[in-house]
Amino acid sequence: MTATTELTPAVQLLLEQIAVRYADTEGRRCFPVFNPATGAHIADVVDMGAQDALAAVEAASAAFPDWSARMAAERGQILRRWHDLILENKEALGQLLTLEQGKPLVEAIGEVGFGAGFVEWFAEEGKRLYGDVIPTNVPGKRSLVVKQPLGVVGAITPWNFPSAMVTRKVSPALAAGCTVVLKPAEDTPLSALALAMLAERAGLPAGVLNIVTASKAPEIADVLTAHPDVRKISFTGSTRVGKLLMEKSAAMMKRLSLELGGNAPFIVFDDADIDAAIAGLMVTKFRNSGQTCVTTNRVFVQSGVLAAFSEKLKQALKTITVGNGFDADSRIGPLINAAAVNKVEELVTDAVACGATVETGGGRHLLGGNFFEPTLLTNVAADMRVFSEEVFGPVISVRSFETEEEAIALANDTRYGLAAYFWSRDIGRVFRVGEALDFGMVGANEVLSGNPATPFGGVKESGQGREGSRYGLDDFVNVKYLALGGI
Repeated sequence: MTATTELTPAVQLLLEQIAVRYADTEGRRCFPVFNPATGAHIADVVDMGAQDALAAVEAASAAFPDWSARMAAERGQILRRWHDLILENKEALGQLLTLEQGKPLVEAIGEVGFGAGFVEWFAEEGKRLYGDVIPTNVPGKRSLVVKQPLGVVGAITPWNFPSAMVTRKVSPALAAGCTVVLKPAEDTPLSALALAMLAERAGLPAGVLNIVTASKAPEIADVLTAHPDVRKISFTGSTRVGKLLMEKSAAMMKRLSLELGGNAPFIVFDDADIDAAIAGLMVTKFRNSGQTCVTTNRVFVQSGVLAAFSEKLKQALKTITVGNGFDADSRIGPLINAAAVNKVEELVTDAVACGATVETGGGRHLLGGNFFEPTLLTNVAADMRVFSEEVFGPVISVRSFETEEEAIALANDTRYGLAAYFWSRDIGRVFRVGEALDFGMVGANEVLSGNPATPFGGVKESGQGREGSRYGLDDFVNVKYLALGGI
């Protein structure tokens, strides 16, 4: 690994430490990592292939018997030391994250801390993988239920949260007694390497966590889905890729946790606190420049408050500062790459061509490169691409509705079902709408500020399984019924 751009001393030291641990093998193919805000070259990382992935699976398989046999408390102690090391290095890890991903530094440091929370929580929860004793009506027999680790887990993480998505997948797997082969996103591999290095310092045995950096994700995924020792695939990414992984995993009936695309509605009823709703929308829409799976994609406003809401929202958008994530006043950083900018631009162009109105923004930012203007579109119709496709950018699309029933129907009119939001001060409506929305997570006057103890996941084509919480831990174990006789 070689760094070729000016870095802060903390990040420079971290990269040097990563390079010592994950030194390039002479003659190996590498791929570059760039800063999306400036285009500057940060580092070169070994571009691994199928043979490397196979070796990683074999290392994880060899490490599994010892790791799974350790007491949960011992595994928890190692995880807790990992958590402490992450927090000790939070500033440097946050700077590294901003460097390779682009989000504002305050967001990046917050993500590191949030991700560390999963390590701490599962360090404790792993000691509570309780089984059951089932009463029997047959004399001399007992019925027990025990939970046992699945085996090797193949984890594939995205670029939008390159730190928290690693810990949210790896921590429950390790706590349950599984070993892991992790393939981080090619745009943001450095955060994963840094976390793995700290895990080793915490005492994680060799082979328990294996990192495979690669520019050709399908090549690695083919090994993980085909190898019989890999008993589970945990993936966060697009629905298209999730379906491919499900198809390839079907031959061996692998366990799957899939956190896929979203098309989150944001409903504002006429009895809502408008200022609070706009504040919530600004958080859920512009976190990470709109590049999150739970970000608001479609805004529905009851007609009676549409004018007031739109004007206040328009003014709020004008206060947002776009810039390099290292700028202290930056609220929105760049999109991850040129392809992301092109897609957002195409969606806005299509909406305008179909009759939408650009209230503010609407195009590439004056900063150039991967920056896009915070954009507000009104007069948006349900048949426009911006309403049916996941935008993954700083674009808000607004349309009106008349009745509660219409709002629910519009919100549910999507193949996705990850997150939904609505704002109302009517307690009866809160229960009715919350239960009627066909999504895995619903925020009522709230923007889903989740924590490690709450389940994260969707329904329909947004995936299956849950991450975080005790439900997420259960996804890494087999439930075994043990019948005892002759007692």
